[in-house]
Amino acid sequence: MDLRLADRVYVVTGGSKGLGYATAAALVADGARVVVSSRDEREVAAAVERLGGAEKAVGLPGDLAAADLPGRLVEAALNGFGRLDGALISVGGPPPGTAAAASDEQWRAAFESVFLGAVRAARTIVGRVGAGGAVGMVLSTSARSPVPGLGISNGLRPGLAMVAKDLADEYGPHGVRVFGLLPGRIATDRMRQLDAGADEAARERALAGIPLGRYGEPEEFGRVAAFLLSPAAGYVTGSVIPVDGGALRTF
Repeated sequence: MDLRLADRVYVVTGGSKGLGYATAAALVADGARVVVSSRDEREVAAAVERLGGAEKAVGLPGDLAAADLPGRLVEAALNGFGRLDGALISVGGPPPGTAAAASDEQWRAAFESVFLGAVRAARTIVGRVGAGGAVGMVLSTSARSPVPGLGISNGLRPGLAMVAKDLADEYGPHGVRVFGLLPGRIATDRMRQLDAGADEAARERALAGIPLGRYGEPEEFGRVAAFLLSPAAGYVTGSVIPVDGGALRTF
């Protein structure tokens, strides 16, 4: 299938590793160019090199909690490649723990980065892309069903899913699509960190709850995200799409 990604340009936050990098790599493999961002300057530089260097990727270190980052990402795309066709907005997960155990400061920090940072990036980018553009927001299966031990994520992700839906309603008439992605247990550094803090019985229960019987690979998520961002998925908007091996028990 031709995804019609040749020469299109996408911003990918959280793009130096994990789900963001896997998406950036899938986009580039199909002919797109990317602006990748994350907080660690060295990891951003390494990601750009792995993606093919300056002809394929531009790197911009930054934290989504910073109010000026979305505008800088837009300008990096326009200055580096002359256009902007959309974005995958991926942010790191908040710290584990129950909703009741999290402190006010932990809630505030997560809200600034995970929630407000993602909203700010989405609204900035949808306002700068034209018809045919697409913005995907990486959420979590906790947008539909709570994940034990991730209380802050359980609180914030459903709100982001509704933000994506609201933006899709507003910008659909302009030909711009917005959607959410709900990754389940994907074999990323974040997943390994969470597993390391759980006991063996909990890990076995989690694996048993995945119909495919395994964790997903980042590349499997990246290919789904690249398709949804591409013109080939031109009639998909306002949806939240699980990439979870069948683990969610809800529609």
